[in-house]
Amino acid sequence: MNKQNVLKAVLLALGTCLAFAGQAGVVKTDANSVYRPTGKGWGELVPPSALHSQAGYAKGGKHSGGGGGSNNGIFYHGGPVMLGTNHVYYIWYGNWSNYSAAEGILPDLITGLSGSPIYNINTTYYDGNNQNVSNQVTLAGQVTDSGSLGAVLGDADIQTIVANAINNLGLPLDTSGVYFVLTAPDVKETSGFGTQYCGWHTRGTIKGKTIKYSFVGNPVTQAPSGCGVNSPSPNGDGGADAMASVIFHELSEAVTDPELNAWYDRRGYENADKCAWTFGSTYTTSNGATANVSLGNRDWLLQRNWVNANGGLCALSY
Repeated sequence: MNKQNVLKAVLLALGTCLAFAGQAGVVKTDANSVYRPTGKGWGELVPPSALHSQAGYAKGGKHSGGGGGSNNGIFYHGGPVMLGTNHVYYIWYGNWSNYSAAEGILPDLITGLSGSPIYNINTTYYDGNNQNVSNQVTLAGQVTDSGSLGAVLGDADIQTIVANAINNLGLPLDTSGVYFVLTAPDVKETSGFGTQYCGWHTRGTIKGKTIKYSFVGNPVTQAPSGCGVNSPSPNGDGGADAMASVIFHELSEAVTDPELNAWYDRRGYENADKCAWTFGSTYTTSNGATANVSLGNRDWLLQRNWVNANGGLCALSY
């Protein structure tokens, strides 16, 4: 576990350095710089021309009336959060025939998260009207895309896959949903899967609506060290168990910062970024695996999430 966590920390740091490299000479990187999230686990410097729109940057603290910090280590920037029951859609992309166990494991994750102590952490986040994210999430639909855009994808292709699932494969156009493009081990995401990130989330416009979506890849062949979990894994499928941790991470960020303009800290880290690849107290399952959360009839090893209360902390429950 320790060796793997070190590798993941290095991976995260590498992604941060690469993200900031393109900003050299544009904005001085210091404690007074302002960063915003990219959805990929690191922040990017806000251009000087955009700083005027960052008024109230440190707004936070429930019922604070704006201005000042919440002293919870994360701040509200005025954007929306996802209210009501959160809808999750799975798009199984690529050839899953040799990894079909994942199709039974990962739906159980969403069912188990709903109403759970770990998902309840997201209820500590709220919008400008003091309306909180709920502790309810449902798997609202699943479809299979066997590889309509091939096995080598760029970031823009992920939105195209989501649009295709809505336009041609029967998923609804749901502004209350987060669409997860889950790629099989044979599929490569060329902007940095396994070298800069293990998954990401963002939003885009489909049929005139703002739709939230995420990419999560199966790391079993491409990124077992950077994005995987120890063997044996809690549910006997290392790729699926690794994806579960990333799905929870990205879902928590998507519901609290769906448009990348709501909740993040001064480095541009969203809630789950602040706890990336930390797991807290663990236990040993009946198959000898390491786990930290029991949801439904399954055990999981999930990354912790940031509690926006009590001064702020990484935790597995609230």
